[in-house]
Amino acid sequence: MKHQMRLLVAIGAFVLGATAYAHHSIDATYLTSKVIKLEGSIVLFEFRNPHSFLHIEVPEQDGTMQRWSLEWRGSASLGQDGIKRDTLKIGEVVTITGNPSRTANDHRALLTALRRKSDGFGWGAPEKAAE
Repeated sequence: MKHQMRLLVAIGAFVLGATAYAHHSIDATYLTSKVIKLEGSIVLFEFRNPHSFLHIEVPEQDGTMQRWSLEWRGSASLGQDGIKRDTLKIGEVVTITGNPSRTANDHRALLTALRRKSDGFGWGAPEKAAE
């Protein structure tokens, strides 16, 4: 009986520890004191929980295209803001404001505002962010 109880406690600690490890701190991942602005074409929109991701291709100064991964809110939260799975489509040009990754040259950011060029649709408040 003692052996089974120890095994059960060990399994519980592992499961709870994995859950706690999986949730990351925004401040530990992104430079929330720094703001970047990107303009590019959507290549993928992952509308899911716990976080959605928007992937865009942004032209570099040398003409090459760089793919950026932008972490966003979960689908339930975005849904409350009127954003659905089909709100953003591949190929649409968007302007993004966000906080860059703490890892240099990571090409990741926390999305804080979005504007679609074709019709002005937007989410977030880019005017509150520094340029």
